[in-house]
Amino acid sequence: MSKRSFSFPVADMRARALGEVHSRPYTLISLPRVIFQVAFLTEANFAADHAILAELSLGQGVPAPAPDTSHHTMTWGSGTLRWERHTEFSTYFWDTPASGAFGAEVPVNPFGASFVAPGPFISGIRIEIRPASQDFSDVISHFDPTSLCQSTVADGHATLVTDFRQDGDGLTKFLILDRGVTDAARGMLVQRILDIETYRTLAMMGLPLAQTLSPEIRRIETAFTRVTQRMKQHARSEADAMLAEITRLAADLEANAALSLYRFSASRAYYNIVLERVAMMAEKALPGNETLGAFLQRRLAPAMRTCQSVEERQVNLSRKLTRATALLRSWIDVDLQKFNTEILASMDKRAHLQLRLQQTVEGLSVAAISYYVIGLVGYLAKLIHNVGLDISSETLTGVSVPFVVLGVWLTVRRIRNKHSDDNVQGGGKPRG
Repeated sequence: MSKRSFSFPVADMRARALGEVHSRPYTLISLPRVIFQVAFLTEANFAADHAILAELSLGQGVPAPAPDTSHHTMTWGSGTLRWERHTEFSTYFWDTPASGAFGAEVPVNPFGASFVAPGPFISGIRIEIRPASQDFSDVISHFDPTSLCQSTVADGHATLVTDFRQDGDGLTKFLILDRGVTDAARGMLVQRILDIETYRTLAMMGLPLAQTLSPEIRRIETAFTRVTQRMKQHARSEADAMLAEITRLAADLEANAALSLYRFSASRAYYNIVLERVAMMAEKALPGNETLGAFLQRRLAPAMRTCQSVEERQVNLSRKLTRATALLRSWIDVDLQKFNTEILASMDKRAHLQLRLQQTVEGLSVAAISYYVIGLVGYLAKLIHNVGLDISSETLTGVSVPFVVLGVWLTVRRIRNKHSDDNVQGGGKPRG
């Protein structure tokens, strides 16, 4: 069988689509280890984020990444510095061997005084992985007991401890007690913890906005209630004023909805990611302790329900405003149609009056024209009498009167009928 070479035209996004599967490999983490990750909001200035990353790379003798890249990894000190760009934030990950006591200062790290934050700081994490053979009961006793979480993970080969409190550097501390986890499994566990802490912070960003919008929605609801009560009593007489007020309320509501649309959608997506990562860890609670997943569910779920409630209130209120607007417009349309009918009736009445006036004018016109024509006939009769015809001019003039009047009337009628026919051919209505 002959060897065949495939050389098809490649889609523009194929390489990126295939590469995305391998873009976030788990870092192989040895024991003992301390991991740091910081996250910044960089959507407003990706250029500054790339400039900082390029400076870090060149400082380590590594070529700066391309401006459109979303992942970059380099060796920094005794560990790995990994940068990732997401939709609205970027993360900087670094690991190094753990030495000294838990929480001890790491003097040399990428995030020292020379590091410039590329945007607002949103999340900071410190994870220490230590062998379970060492006694860390004294360290655990210093965690906040009101939010302490302890559970077994990695099929019981590790214990995870945290209180979700931040240290003096603003980092949330996690302690992993290792009982024989492989380097790859440690990397997976660490990545899930990093995702949980970063995304739960991002998910909670929707709560302050929801708390800010809630009084504004309440104000619109109260004003809308007042308008609907007025509609029950003064619908027809104040329809225009009420429609203007409801339109203003709808504009305020839509402005707030546009402001919160992205934030609430993002919070919902981040919350789902947190739930997925928690499920993947398959925690088992230690006796008398709470799991990380249970703690987050208890704290995050009410916040997400608050965001959902505000979002639903916006949607429902928008529907009510739309229905009220349609009702007021229907009343206004009825009044407008009534007004138009009255105008048409008035125009029809005026048309009849104009017709009568026209007919009167036509009668007067026949009389006037006939008078002048008879006068001309009188002069002609005098001429005939003077040339020798034995008929008095008065007799001849008198005899011509009915014929002149009839002729003028027929001529006027013919002209009027001709104009009426032209009007019909042009799309108008004939006048009687």
